[in-house]
Amino acid sequence: MRTLLITLAVLATAAILVGTWLVVRTVQESVRPVADLSAGVSTQIAGILHPTPTIVPDPVTIVREVRSLARLETIQYTVEKVITAETGQGPLGFLFGDRLLFIAHGDVIAGVDLGQLKPGDVWVDAGGRAYIRLPEAEIFVATLDNQKSYVYDRQTGLLTHGDMSLETDARQAAEGQIRQAALDDGILGQAQLNAENTLYGLLHALAIPDIIFVTENSGAPVPAMTPTP
Repeated sequence: MRTLLITLAVLATAAILVGTWLVVRTVQESVRPVADLSAGVSTQIAGILHPTPTIVPDPVTIVREVRSLARLETIQYTVEKVITAETGQGPLGFLFGDRLLFIAHGDVIAGVDLGQLKPGDVWVDAGGRAYIRLPEAEIFVATLDNQKSYVYDRQTGLLTHGDMSLETDARQAAEGQIRQAALDDGILGQAQLNAENTLYGLLHALAIPDIIFVTENSGAPVPAMTPTP
């Protein structure tokens, strides 16, 4: 009799445990759709507040122009400039003013356009010396690096949201300032010298005994010349 009672107690306990597990499982299954719905709604709200931009390029490409180039790039400057752009400054600047500090990073590339060489710009004298009159060095590229350029600080008046075009104006001014900074540092003179050194090494490797670079205003006497074919 006692054994029978123990067996019934064990079976009852097992039944209670199984029933409890079934109830918990049922509750979990019931709550899961609600949790999934809540997560889905949160994701949709985040997508509305912080949308991911979609970029769709037009499949049609139009090539406007193709040109052959013979540019010898001989030097590159990486320049950093601090640009201040402002508008509405004055007695009421604290109300309507707009001022930003722009950190500009840019690259300037200069060299010599060998495509401008004319037949009379290269000749060889009786001693086998080569004379070359190179075109003047010029700037090929002066551009702003948008990945590294940024607005460091901006202050607007109490009654204005700022000028929408002020940053654009600052970027345009920065390109000109970067170009001018390279010019002031002598980029063209160094580009010309680098071009002469590069061509000297190339022509000397071709067994030309001597290479002399002349300019229009060099004042050097013109030797007896044999134009190159």
